[in-house]
Formats: sequence, C-alpha cells, structure tokens
Amino acid sequence: MTATVVGVDVGGTFTDVALLVGDDLVTAKVPSTDEQSDGVLAGIEKACSEAGVAPGDLEEFSHAMTVSVNALLEEDGAKTALVTTAGFRDVLEIGRQDRPSLYDLDAEKPDPLVPRHRRYEVAERTTPDGVHETVDEGEVREVAAAIRDDGAEAVAVSLLHAYAHPENERQVAELLREELDAPVSASHEVLGEFREYERTSTTVVDAYVRPAIDRYVGRLSERAAAAGIPAPRIMQANGGITDAETVRRNAVLTTLSGPAAGVVGANALASDDPAAQPDLVSFDMGGTSSDVSLIRDGTVERTTDAEINGRPIRTPMVDVETVGAGGGSIAWVDAGGALRIGPESAGANPGPACYGRGGAKPTVTDANLVLGYIGDSTSLGGELSLDADRAHDVLSDLAAEAGMDGAVEAARGVYRVANASMTRAIRSVTVERGYDPRAFGLVAFGGAGPMHAVQLADALDMHRVVVPRASGVLSAYGLLAADEKQDAVRTHRQPLADVDADSVADVFAELEGDVLDSVSDRAAASLDRSVDLKYAGQSFDLTVDVDGAFDPEAAAQRFAAAHETAYGYRMDDPVHLVNCRVTATVARTPPHLDYDGAGDPRKATREAVFADGVYDTPVYDRARLASGRTIQGPAVVEENESTTVVPPAWTVAVRDDGALVAEPEAR
Repeated sequence: MTATVVGVDVGGTFTDVALLVGDDLVTAKVPSTDEQSDGVLAGIEKACSEAGVAPGDLEEFSHAMTVSVNALLEEDGAKTALVTTAGFRDVLEIGRQDRPSLYDLDAEKPDPLVPRHRRYEVAERTTPDGVHETVDEGEVREVAAAIRDDGAEAVAVSLLHAYAHPENERQVAELLREELDAPVSASHEVLGEFREYERTSTTVVDAYVRPAIDRYVGRLSERAAAAGIPAPRIMQANGGITDAETVRRNAVLTTLSGPAAGVVGANALASDDPAAQPDLVSFDMGGTSSDVSLIRDGTVERTTDAEINGRPIRTPMVDVETVGAGGGSIAWVDAGGALRIGPESAGANPGPACYGRGGAKPTVTDANLVLGYIGDSTSLGGELSLDADRAHDVLSDLAAEAGMDGAVEAARGVYRVANASMTRAIRSVTVERGYDPRAFGLVAFGGAGPMHAVQLADALDMHRVVVPRASGVLSAYGLLAADEKQDAVRTHRQPLADVDADSVADVFAELEGDVLDSVSDRAAASLDRSVDLKYAGQSFDLTVDVDGAFDPEAAAQRFAAAHETAYGYRMDDPVHLVNCRVTATVARTPPHLDYDGAGDPRKATREAVFADGVYDTPVYDRARLASGRTIQGPAVVEENESTTVVPPAWTVAVRDDGALVAEPEAR
C-alpha cells in the first residue's frame, strides 16, 4: 500500500473521501454536484487540506461513481442503435416469458433502451457449430449510413450465437467502427455467453452508458492530471479495481460501482477476528437508497444474474439488494391514506428540508432530526448546519395530511416505514435464500446506516451490529482496500458425461490469457477458475469453483452440494456444463489504521424518541471514545460523516481498531 492514497465515492447526495497518509485516515464529505468531477475534486482538496498534504502528493487515486447507474435509472443515456441478425430485431423487446407482476393485468415492462426503428438487421447465419452464411460488406455499410443519418450516439452489435463463433460479429463491428464516429459495443467483447436476450441486453446497456462514462472518466482524468493527481483507477461492479481505459472501453463494468466498494470496505473493516464472525450482512444507507449484501465465510457474495431498472446485466457483480429508502427519501401519503417512503429523493439539491436549501418535502433525515437522533447543532460533513424548525414544519404538514398528531408522530411513522423497507431487504438476502439472519452480524455504514441499524437488528433478532471506523464514508475506504480484478467468461455447452477435459483446459487457458493481459502486474496475479453447471432441462445454472485441472466428476459433486444448499434438494439427472469462468486478482493488503481515541467523549444530553418512550439521551463524540469503553443505551454517538443511535436495552463497546460493536443486553 502506497503512503498517500485517496478513495472517492460519488453518491446521490454526498461525495465521500477517504485519504490515507501513512497509517492516519482523514475523511471528508461534500455535496455531490451535477458535474460529478466538481464534487470529486472539491472533496479531494478538502481532505488534503485537513491532512496537511497537497493533491500533487497523492500516489494513488481510486474512484467509484454513479454515472452509469444514473443513466439507466433516469433513462438519459446515449441515443443507441442495435445491429442484429435478420429476424431477431425484437429479441430485446420480447425478453423472457416472465411477467413483472404475475397477477397484475396492467403490468408493463420498461421500454427497450433501443426503440424498434433504431434496430437494424443484417443477413447472416451462425449456429453453435459454426458460421453458415457470412455477412455482406455492402449491406453493413448501408446499415452504417442509416445509423449515421439517424444520429445515433452509440451502437450495440449482437449477432446470433456470436458467443461461440464471433467471426461475423467481429467483421460487422470493424466495418461500423470504420464508418461511424460513435462507439461500437460488440457482444462477443462484452459478454461471451449464450442466451440471446441477456447477451443483447448487456451489450445494449454497455453501449447506452458508454459515451457518458467515456466523457466523465476522460474529463476527470484530464482535471486530475492538471491538479497533479494520478489518473483515477475505477471500481467495477465485481468489487475489483481496474484502470480508467478499461471502463472507457467496457462501460457496463461500472454499474453498481459505489455499492460494490461499500461491501468491500465492510468486509475489510467489519471484524478484527474474521473467524469469530465470518458471516455478515452489509447495510449501506445513503442519501437516496439502501443497499444490502451478504458476506459469507469472509467472502463477498457475487452474482452474474442482476437487473437494473428492469434491464438484465450478466456481468459479474457484487450481489446487492437495493431499496429506495435513504436519508433523502421523501415521505408521502398515498391515495389510501397510507404513509409511504421513496423512491423519490430530495438528493443533494435542494436536499431534505432541514438543509435549508429550499427543500419543501419531508424526508427520512428530517424525521431523524425531529426524533432527536440528529441534533439541531449537528453539522453534516463538518460544515452543513441543519434547520430543526424547518424539519418540524414539513413533518407537521405530513401529519395533517396523514391524520397524525403532530410532527413527532409523523417522524416516528416515517422512521418505522423506512425501517420496514430495509428489514424486507435484509430478509430478501437471508430468509428468502434459506439463511437465518440471527446467524449473521450486521455491518452498518453510509451516512444514515448507523442511525437505523441497531433497531433493524433488534427487529430481526440479530445479536451483533458493527459500525466500522469511517462508517460514513466506508465506500470510499473500500476503494483503498479493494483488490484489482478482471473477469472473463466463455460458453462451452456440453453434458458433463461427454466433456473432453482437454478441450475445457484449452478454454481456461485462453480465458487466463485474456485476464492476464488486462491486469497491471501479471506476475502478482492469482487465477481462479469456475464453471456454471445445471441439471439437464433446467433454465438456470449455478457457479462452482474448479481447483486445478477440470475434473467432471468432482465438478458434478460440487454442483450437487451447491444445488442442495441453494434449493434444498439434489437430483440424479445428468449435469451439463454451461460456461467456463476465470478471475484474475492482484491482491492489495488493506491499510492499517491507527486509532487513539482519548479525552472526554460526553458532548451533551438531548431528548430522543424511541419505540418505548422519550429519553434524556447522552450524546458522545466518537473520535474521543477510548478503545474498551462500553456505553449503555440509549445513546447517540456522533462523528462528522454519520451518527450511531443505540436504543434502550442495547450496549455498545469500542473495539481496539475504533469500530463500535453493539449487542443486546441479556433478555
């Protein structure tokens, strides 16, 4: 680990900075800006000023962002064209036979990112066995002219079975790149897997967000260079860092970049003894949403089966469940008179009403202020003061609309509804997957996460909550702890009984060459092999690790055990090989952080509202809590970037590394 490094994570409301100078950690939080690089540079300058170093002294700059996911959620990405095999232009719209809501006769799927008039066909025919009809160069150039005339800003190319034989697709992509002044995403380069819909969707997403990623990363790199800051290294959705040029070429890798960094940070800081608590639920509550993920046996759970705003994305990513309940989520009353939270958020501008920036709608942050969890003298990020009167006003208005008795009752309702949404998210990654949440610890972070975490744990009968150091900017810290990762996949479909181990070895060798060409240090990279397997006739598969040379019998046994764990049973049906996968990892040692909390931590006492009443609640300065100190709830522990709320009947202890560990009193 270099001596002076910085990680910056852009969220919906705040931009978080973690700066490490030797063993000393300096954090900062600044409002996010419409042009994200403005907030990034402002945050770096603020942290450097506090640490007494110049931005030009930085030796490494890691970054997580929301550019791609914002484009997907707000549907304001590039004007994209799709080129596909004749007869298959509607694959993107047909999708799968599943309905978004089984019993809702009016349910509608989201509109395709590429409307039908911008989907172009070329005559060609490729099967899993090979190319049977080559493309006509003249036809492709005619398609390019039509795309140019339509003003498309990006192009996706997804030809039938290009995952197996990409010759036709490669030729189409090369011709389009010659003819067009627009980025071209080819499916065999983005995702070398079968399943036409998912491969096409992932390629279209890559094209759709690619111009925005290219502009943003390019501009940030230029501004960083002008300030003497190293070129940014970017967090991918898979939880690994890569260089800026890689994501400019393959933009889909940046989806869920920020949440992935948070889970990596949680895994690095959650436990001083991972063997004692290897299974964790990470809970990240920011300004716009809350993200929940599993960490099992000390390893972050990943998936290749994800959706963002109804669009399948099959690239490897940290398995995150997101709900629209964050500190800036707006509370409202529906047509039936029920209190609801989100998904609309006040964001950074104007922000919650208590920010005093013109926000006129009640949010979760306003409720926390009225309940006494945040003090009216609190300054978020060390500089943003809060307007308690304004929070009371908007919650009083909400109370009148909902038929409640005043601002405090409305605030309690907002807090409970927000907690209910987050409890469901935690259940979805535990109970709904066959895991007992009581066997997991809860790791809380984000600007608002520690304010809600202990009461969530209490509702789920979880017995341990960890609030790591730098919890308010943990996604930024996760960037300093993340390994470099590169993934590659190729479909190789065969019944296991017919698999030639040498042919699989050849596929793995090619994939290993691809990922090693993409990492910064080949000699330092470790390689992990895995395969996707399924029972004959199944439409889904499971990923199992491969140790050393591929052994079909050993793979089948691992798959049966994984299937039984996931679904409760195993079968005697034949097992089929679907995909081969390789991950290259250049490991980084998580930085060591010094902690020397000392002094009088007691700041004040204020009234705070809990489920069983109103308490005169002591408020502590987290930076002055000495290791080994134990505090009885109710209590509020404040720091610049977040606040931890400890309800009655819980205690919180300070670990040697400065982490807070909350546990229920004996019951």
